[in-house]
Amino acid sequence: MQQLLPVAIRSVLEKPARYMKVLKGYVQNRTRPEGCIAERYIAEEAVEFCTQHLSDVSTVGVPSSQKMGVSKPLSGCTVSVVDQDLLNQAHLYVLENTEEVLPYIEQHMIHIKTAYPKFRKRTKWLQDKHNSTFIQWLRFKVQSELEEDNHGVSENLRWLAAGPNMAVPLYRSYLIKGIKFNIKAQDDVRTTQNSGVYLLAQTMQVASAKDKNPILSNMGFYGVIQEIWDLDYQKFTIPVFRCDWIDSSGLVVDELGFTLVDLSKIGHRNDQFVLASQVKQIFFVDDPMHRGWSVVLSMPNREYNDVIGDEVLGDVIIDCEPFTRGMPNVDTFDELVGELGGQNIRDGCEDIWIE
Repeated sequence: MQQLLPVAIRSVLEKPARYMKVLKGYVQNRTRPEGCIAERYIAEEAVEFCTQHLSDVSTVGVPSSQKMGVSKPLSGCTVSVVDQDLLNQAHLYVLENTEEVLPYIEQHMIHIKTAYPKFRKRTKWLQDKHNSTFIQWLRFKVQSELEEDNHGVSENLRWLAAGPNMAVPLYRSYLIKGIKFNIKAQDDVRTTQNSGVYLLAQTMQVASAKDKNPILSNMGFYGVIQEIWDLDYQKFTIPVFRCDWIDSSGLVVDELGFTLVDLSKIGHRNDQFVLASQVKQIFFVDDPMHRGWSVVLSMPNREYNDVIGDEVLGDVIIDCEPFTRGMPNVDTFDELVGELGGQNIRDGCEDIWIE
């Protein structure tokens, strides 16, 4: 409710007063702190903290602390021989996000620039060439180092370079560091939502379609999980998500700082995969103001203890973080209304000012 109420308010009250007036009393009730959700949460956390230092006591009505870090499947799997291009895409993402592989990526880029000197300043061309040839190059490179017997190739690197099995276990639900993720098809038959994800990643950005020299910068990606793969590297497995990522044309930030997405506008078809451990869980709420758009909100961290089946949920620990680009300052609302002369407040409405 702490996240959903501001979304509902923005469609009912006229701006700028529509958001500020209600939010001020909702978040910062100075005369009655016990009526403020934030204050109530702090009180619960204080009680929980005290019980950890007292013997033979337990809290009543307060979520208990659980151990984070658990990752395991929460559903049965379907083993499928996947498309080779998709498998290469997933495997390449794993390689480029493994610290032990980074020196080989640098060597491969030097190799490409040496082999194609005319393109050494074409950043996008070099990246495309790297993407299409690195998997095979790394396999041969590591194999030759193993045969030479004078390079310290680790077991992990050896199996990573060999590549994953084409027969991939696919899951409907997976627990990643204590948080449950579902594929979109699983969410479609339920009332809960666990398939929304957010990734902050460093990516190449261009000024236009003709820009041949993109720059690297951080960019946020919003997506929906379509499939959960457990890549099998013989000695270990790595869970990855295949996602539908929202195209930049389907992403806007409104005047109140809320992030809105059009879930029908899908992009990044050549870069669908992400490590399951890298994403933050989010959820999408239909925007009451703009048909076809959804408001992005963060998902409370859910922890599951002794999960017996897919339907059993554990305690919930609140850790909400709305995706906004700067919350309006509630302390300046009085000054704002004074300047506008109350012109944006509806006539005939009774209200209570809470200082």
